[in-house]
Amino acid sequence: MDYSAKFEPLDQLSAPCAVLGFHQKRKFTPAALALDEKLDGLLTKLLKRDDVEGKPGEILSIAHVPSGTIDRVILVGLGKKEELKPGAYRKALGAAAKALKDANVKQAASFLHEAEVEGRDASWNVRQFVEILEAALYRFSQLKSEDENPKPRLSKLHFMADGDDALAAARLAIAQGQAIAGGMNLAKDLANLPGNICTPAYLAEQAEKLGKRQKPKLKVNVLDEKELEKLGMGAFLSVSKGSEQPAKLIVLEYSGASSKNKPYVLIGKGVTFDAGGISIKPAANMDEMKYDMSGGAGVIGTLAAVAELELPLNVVGLVPASENLPSGSANKPGDIVKSLPGLTIEILNTDAEGRLLLCDVLAYAKRYEPEAVIDVATLTGACVVALGRHPSGLWSNNEDLAAALIRAGEESFDRVWRMPLWDEYQEQIKSNFADLANIGGPDGGSITAAAFLSRFAKDYPWAHVDIAGTAWKTGAEKGATGRPVPLLTQYLIDRAR
Repeated sequence: MDYSAKFEPLDQLSAPCAVLGFHQKRKFTPAALALDEKLDGLLTKLLKRDDVEGKPGEILSIAHVPSGTIDRVILVGLGKKEELKPGAYRKALGAAAKALKDANVKQAASFLHEAEVEGRDASWNVRQFVEILEAALYRFSQLKSEDENPKPRLSKLHFMADGDDALAAARLAIAQGQAIAGGMNLAKDLANLPGNICTPAYLAEQAEKLGKRQKPKLKVNVLDEKELEKLGMGAFLSVSKGSEQPAKLIVLEYSGASSKNKPYVLIGKGVTFDAGGISIKPAANMDEMKYDMSGGAGVIGTLAAVAELELPLNVVGLVPASENLPSGSANKPGDIVKSLPGLTIEILNTDAEGRLLLCDVLAYAKRYEPEAVIDVATLTGACVVALGRHPSGLWSNNEDLAAALIRAGEESFDRVWRMPLWDEYQEQIKSNFADLANIGGPDGGSITAAAFLSRFAKDYPWAHVDIAGTAWKTGAEKGATGRPVPLLTQYLIDRAR
């Protein structure tokens, strides 16, 4: 898609399609009102004829407009003007994106960003439409012999601005939206691939390709099992013991600031397929365990967005990649392994493998003397039970970091909900035979997982984001969502400011 911002009076605009907003009780936004007046009230008459009130997401497509310069109009319901919240606005944008796809036009001009969204500005409105339209246009058809859904004709979208300041703000919003959407699409592509293609080695190869495209800003290094063993990452290496695919630690280093500036470190769980190991998962829906590397895909996607935006920061991405399969050499319940910092771990459940990867890499992150460390992982089904599929779970040992992530989640609408990290939960992961156990029983499973990770993140500000409920959709709409790329990128954009 080609996006642009331009200033052109409505009465001079020539476009195959114009996308305009209206509120309930058929109250038009300024551009829609101007067009309605130009057309002698035609838009009002058509809304009344079709009994379209203007609820969020309602659409009236007008295939032919006798304006002479605009061929067709898509009117998008925005709800009550005084109650237009971000969620309702995004719902309207989703409907507008679908209508644009179905309109069979090559280009369109949008005025939807002139709507007054509670707590947001026109720049935010523009960026959201870019991200939502890109999500609507995304298709994963690489592995189909015939593409059942032809590519939409839409290739250009113009955002109509009303002055130099508005133009500059819209152009920045477009750049950010495209970078974030590009990172999300990369994360989706990686996560949607099946486990027989997207192995730890394949994931490493894709990161290396990204590094070559973004030279010299982005350097990629891949550590193999011999190097991990030399470092002492016994917990990480224990996960891949049941697989014929060797584990990899993918290291992405983005340099956008002086080497004196401490980096922000992002860690993403990269289990390319998780059968649960000896503690094998039920067969139903096990195919979705190809998404267990969504945290790693999200970190790679975020580094792609950061490099595209050329943010003046230093950012490190660490992706521990492995499979978790049962075999004669796999971890067994009761096994004890030694982690990088020396803590021993009793493996009571081999399906709690993500924390075994992450704990060693959290300890490894200390070498960067980081400004902050954020790990993202499809870590626990318990998080889905607790929060559903709308927010990701958030745990942190630092109030400022937690607050910054919550703000970034609200701004990007990739939201998080903070969960407790009290010392009392540490009692549940005590072991009679090792320094700690890798599970804490059925109560508060997502919290005890975070409590486990916190033992390895004491030397810096740290946050853990559990994306088990938000990384992919199930059912008829099955597919990766690209989250938490918007959250992480927004957090880094805020740091760059």
